[in-house]
Formats: sequence, C-alpha cells, structure tokens
Amino acid sequence: MSVRVGAIDCGTNSIRLLIADLPDPSAGEAAPLTDVSRRMEIVRLGQGVDRTGRLAPEAIERTRVALADYAAEIEKTGVERVRMCATSASRDASNADDFRAMVERTLGVPPEVVTGDEEARLSFTGAVRGLPADAEPPYLVVDIGGGSTEFVVGTRAEGVRGAISVDIGCVRMTERHLHGDPPTPTEIAAAEADIAAAVDRALAAVPGREAATLVGLAGSVTTVVALAEGLREYDPSRIHHARVPYARVAEVTAYLLGATREERLAEPVMHPGRADVIGAGALVLRVIMERAGMSSVVASEHDILDGIAWSLA
Repeated sequence: MSVRVGAIDCGTNSIRLLIADLPDPSAGEAAPLTDVSRRMEIVRLGQGVDRTGRLAPEAIERTRVALADYAAEIEKTGVERVRMCATSASRDASNADDFRAMVERTLGVPPEVVTGDEEARLSFTGAVRGLPADAEPPYLVVDIGGGSTEFVVGTRAEGVRGAISVDIGCVRMTERHLHGDPPTPTEIAAAEADIAAAVDRALAAVPGREAATLVGLAGSVTTVVALAEGLREYDPSRIHHARVPYARVAEVTAYLLGATREERLAEPVMHPGRADVIGAGALVLRVIMERAGMSSVVASEHDILDGIAWSLA
C-alpha cells in the first residue's frame, strides 16, 4: 500500500513543498514516487545572516506565511507523514530558536535543522534515483543553495562515498561580494577566488575529481540550464536530466554577471526572487565544473526534497 507523505525543504532562499505517494515496498527499488503537488516560494530566510548572524524578523514572517499555506494543503490532501528539514540559514543563526518555535506553531511538527552532511546525503538520494543510463557512475552531486553548496560522491549501488557542505551559496556570495548592478570585474574576481578556494577544499574531501558524471541540483542550476537550452518558459520536463556542456554554462554565467537585475528579470525562465542572486549561483556552478574537470553537467529537478520524501518510507 502506498503512503502519502509531505516533505518540506526550507533553505536560505526558498521554501519548498512536495506532497507525494511513496510506492508500496513490494514494488522494488526502481519504483518511483508519485507527485501530488510540488510548490516553491522565495522567502529569503537567510537575508543578512552572513553579515549579522541572525534571522531577520521580516524573513521569519515571510517564511511563516508560506508555511501556513503549505500546512493547509498538507491537511487538505490527507498526508500521513510530514518531515521538514531546515538548512544553512537556520544552522548559522544565533536566534534559530525563534524560527523553530514559529515552525512548530504553524506546521505542528518541529523542523529538523540538519547537518551539512545529512543535507548532502538527502540530496544524493533524491538526485540519483532515475538517472539516465548514459550518466556514468560514480556521480558528483552538487546542490547549490542560497547559503551553502553540498558536494556528494557515490553510486546507486554503493551509496555515498563522501559528503561535505561548504558556505558558498548564491545568496551568501551575492551579499558578500557582488554589490554592483551589474557587479564589477573586481567584485566578480573576489567572489570567484572565494568560491574556488571552497570548491578545492570540497573536491579534495569527497573526493570529487574521481567522479565520472556531474549532477547539478536546485534553482541556480536549473535556471542556468533553462537559459542554456534557450527555453521560452520554465519547463521542468525539458530541464530534468538535460546535459549541458561547460562552454554553454560559461556563456550563460558571463551573460548573467554582465546583465543588470532588470535584464535578468526580463528572461522568461527567471523566477523574480532569483534574479538578484542568479549570477553568483551560475558562477558557483562554472567554477565547480572547472575545478572538477567536468565537460558537462546533468541537471536534476529531483533533489533534497525528494530525498526527504524517501526518508519517510
């Protein structure tokens, strides 16, 4: 018998909901979960955390409004099990207790402020199920979030070989370095140096340079892929498992870093809440590909959210 579950991923930039029916265990490892609903709201929970060390009250309130809406849908659709994982911003903040209390009041269950290692393993689980046959293992799965990026190396057969989380998310890098509109060459160079140092540490730790296939997750990656593919609207079915060569990623990154916020907003695939930080997210992806020696990236629309759902099996 299938089980209906609710998975919530609350990151630095967005909060997302997946309501899904997990397959009957007798269906085997290859059986997929069945989506009932997937939703995403940009709430920028991590606004200013890198500078102040605290969650802003207005950011907590934006998150509460979105979470209340999710809680209503969870109740309406008959979800049996719920798990909410909160990631980088709520790990780093000195007032994280305020956030946790708000979640428990709104959702009825406490958030799990997962470690970077657990975040990475959940992302890997969600990403590698259903990869196409031409995606050769071992995989380097990178989840580029708002506050951090997770690196995981492994295979479907053996599981995770190594995982690490480093603080180079798109919101954090934008707030730390990319202040101009568009950012100046000096700002971009400082961001790239910061990213490269963190990427090198991560690739040595996991070890990422031994992987055969790079799998990229989350909104920065899927937006870059949508632009690289020339899509006129955001279409998850065309983005999921699309393979994009390094040259196209580099071209899109250069365009995004050279464009103004208004120009980025005018792109039909751009979520309005991502336009101000997408340049940093694209730069993180480009630097990872360079430092790991990857000629292409395979995008996945399935990520930590799917991993959270599978963990409820």
